[in-house]
Amino acid sequence: MIRIQKEDFDVTTELQNLRRAHPAIGAIANFVGIVRNSNNGQDVSEMTLEHYPKMAEQVLEGLQQQALQRWDIIDTVIIHRVGKLIPSDQIVLVAVASVHRHDAFAACEFLIDQLKTAGPFWKQERAGDDTHWVEERDNDKLAAERWQRRN
Repeated sequence: MIRIQKEDFDVTTELQNLRRAHPAIGAIANFVGIVRNSNNGQDVSEMTLEHYPKMAEQVLEGLQQQALQRWDIIDTVIIHRVGKLIPSDQIVLVAVASVHRHDAFAACEFLIDQLKTAGPFWKQERAGDDTHWVEERDNDKLAAERWQRRN
């Protein structure tokens, strides 16, 4: 399941829905990304996430398909928020269900690493009176690239 939305999400509800839909699940690994109150030494008061809707959905669907082909997983949940957010707001949920934990952990890590670089989402932060676009981080690029070298 993939959703891009302005509204917040409830992690417990999303995981319960996933478990109810698939009784064979033995493990769910999940990641929740949250807006920090600082970035690069600056206080952050607000973040705005923008995206191209059709393109973003296609990219997320493609990443989901890669994970389903690469690991023995049952299903995934990817929810990404857009719009204005403030520190402590949830940004993204990636949850991966499988029979065993190893595949769930690996696929979850893969999805969030790829989402950080391949997802067509743009972040604009407000720090004091300054508003700036957030640049892609080198460590995010390296995290995504390492999956290309793995089987």
